[in-house]
Amino acid sequence: MARLVSDRAEKTDSVVVLPSSLENSQKAPPGTYRIILISTCGSIFAFFTALVIAYYWRSRTPPFWDPIPLPSALWISTVLILVSSVTFEVARRVFRKGQYRIASRFLVVTGCLGAAFLASQLTAWRALVSSGAFLAQNPHSSFFYLFTGLHALHLIGGIVALLVVMFRHAPRRELVEVVAYYWHFLGVLWIVLFSVLRLIS
Repeated sequence: MARLVSDRAEKTDSVVVLPSSLENSQKAPPGTYRIILISTCGSIFAFFTALVIAYYWRSRTPPFWDPIPLPSALWISTVLILVSSVTFEVARRVFRKGQYRIASRFLVVTGCLGAAFLASQLTAWRALVSSGAFLAQNPHSSFFYLFTGLHALHLIGGIVALLVVMFRHAPRRELVEVVAYYWHFLGVLWIVLFSVLRLIS
């Protein structure tokens, strides 16, 4: 009877060497992180899609809809998250080649850029408050704070995951790649949200 083994198993003439994650019950088996990534990104995508649809529908209902000027700091936020996505991708590829020290440096740069993005978002919120645009002022301002606030929370989750990768002893390559893909997803999500806020007002 044929014996089923992992496609990642290393076969020799007489033995089959299984990955340590399959031998150690405390380690996640191959593919677990990717399943979590797909589930998480799918849920986030569906949630923000519903919000964008609600935003578009409400923008077509004139009463009490008073568009607010978007702070210029959002452009800085956009540049920061795009650059952070580039540095994370470089870190992912370098880590894949086994150059862990160089990869860790790019991960530190990515984390700093992520923190700068959050600071830029905070600057945008303060600018709106100074101009008199509050959360409950009108539906447009409410959606703005909702979009940017929820995205910032998900980015904080990405920074936490990045810190786990940075401070974990000998992280698996799959974990590094999954966190990188999640970061890229947040970057694309921000571009979409920023475009929606600019085009639909």
